[in-house]
Amino acid sequence: MNLEELCEVASTCVKCPLHESRTKVVFGEGSKNAKIMLVGEAPGKKEDETGRPFIGMAGRILSEIIEEAGMDRSDIYITSIVKCRPENNRKPKKLEYTTCIDLYLNKQIELIDPDIVGLLGNSAAYALIGKKNIKQIHGNTYKLNGRKYMALFHPAAALYSRVLLPQLKKDMVILKKAIEK
Repeated sequence: MNLEELCEVASTCVKCPLHESRTKVVFGEGSKNAKIMLVGEAPGKKEDETGRPFIGMAGRILSEIIEEAGMDRSDIYITSIVKCRPENNRKPKKLEYTTCIDLYLNKQIELIDPDIVGLLGNSAAYALIGKKNIKQIHGNTYKLNGRKYMALFHPAAALYSRVLLPQLKKDMVILKKAIEK
């Protein structure tokens, strides 16, 4: 199965309760040959309306820090641990994210085969590498099943605490350097 076929399957998914309130599945976008894949927590309101990841306020911050790190957003593949928006922007429940990871995200990672997967925030880091406390793990690289992962603050965190923005920018530079080694 290729990425387009997997996206088609995801677009009609009813495997967890998140499908009941979604407008559109937010599968992911970017280069199918990306060296960097970024994985967030879940689609927000704007993403749910359009079917595109990280296009709201957090997405603008993400695009800005990608550009400031000397990269082009279109060269990166961006997705989330769940493909449907949880109601009221709550955190995805374990059943929801494990279902989505097992059915879709693991296959996306396998098909794109990035050099490194950037985990945006606590939820993505915990769901994929079992690490908690983004304040302690951000900027660090972890190897799991032969693949490199790096935890970063979620760009939405910089909306609420502007002091995190410089650190998020530094972490994006570290992520870029990890693929240049």
